[in-house]
Amino acid sequence: MRPILLKGHERSITVVKYNHDGDLLFTASKDHNPSMWRAENGERIGTFNGHKGTIWDLDIDRFSTRLLTASADATAKMWNCETGECIKTYEHHGPVRGIAWAEGSKMFATINDPFVDYNAQISVYDVLLDSSSSSSSFSDKNEETLPRLEIDLPKMDDGKRVNPTNIAWLNINEALLVTFDNGKIKLYDPITGDELEEITPHEKKINRIRFNRDKTLFLTSSADFTSKLYDVVDLVHLKTYRTDRPVNDAVLSNTKDHILLGGGQEAMSVTTTAGKVGKFETRFFHLVYEEEFGTVKGHFGPINALDVNPNGLSYASGAEDGYVRLHFFDKTYLDMKDPVPEELQEGEDGYSGQEEKN
Repeated sequence: MRPILLKGHERSITVVKYNHDGDLLFTASKDHNPSMWRAENGERIGTFNGHKGTIWDLDIDRFSTRLLTASADATAKMWNCETGECIKTYEHHGPVRGIAWAEGSKMFATINDPFVDYNAQISVYDVLLDSSSSSSSFSDKNEETLPRLEIDLPKMDDGKRVNPTNIAWLNINEALLVTFDNGKIKLYDPITGDELEEITPHEKKINRIRFNRDKTLFLTSSADFTSKLYDVVDLVHLKTYRTDRPVNDAVLSNTKDHILLGGGQEAMSVTTTAGKVGKFETRFFHLVYEEEFGTVKGHFGPINALDVNPNGLSYASGAEDGYVRLHFFDKTYLDMKDPVPEELQEGEDGYSGQEEKN
């Protein structure tokens, strides 16, 4: 498996994400400029210039026409993917930590950190259908950049602040799922802002949350050295994948029952540790059996971001070393069959058809 090294960022990678079709790869880092690449060969198409702080999150709409970015400069921006033009800027009270399109791409939600006297907040914005054009075409720009709903996240009873870390929409936009740095996950109503449910899957910060293709399962990544698989409908814990290091990101393969985990020791300790000791490799786990069966090395710092191409032929990883590595699976992996017994068809040895009748 020979990777393509994407050298487009000057600082640590924060997020890598494929579009829905898998032909484009979007990356962001602490250098203020998100980038767009061709997924087939690693060619950089362009950058989106305008932010003045770290890009913590990004999301691309269903048809790859508009990109949303969340930045530490207390703004979220919407971009035209074809021209690289900034369509709109959405001001927030604090650094914007996460952003997510709703299904249908007619609204999106953000989370921002607390800042001075302002609490952390969840914001929901409506998007006009013609907002793929320049923002100058709107008669009242301010009205279009104000949130439809703001959900305040106050301090806990003991006075401590709890910061949100990720936000996502559930199927048919029925709820907003928000993760926190105390290991909790909460569901909110996107219409009223009411808290619907709360679970505590981890003891420490949840770094990332990822869904499978049809949003029936979600996978958490936590600083408590574990990644956990949950059922979306009932919020039932299904599997736990244990490691010996903080997990920064974990993704589900769309074509195989495999989990990819990335992480490593904390970035502040990296300079005193050799690459092998720091354990900066991508780890492959079997989704059902929770067993690790392979690793891919290469990075010289903790892996901060992972994503698998929707076609299942490649994956991308971004790390603290500032590089994005585009890995294409070799034939041995693609042809590998998991040790799962196949169902016997009628006429084969051991199948009589009587079991079903009985």
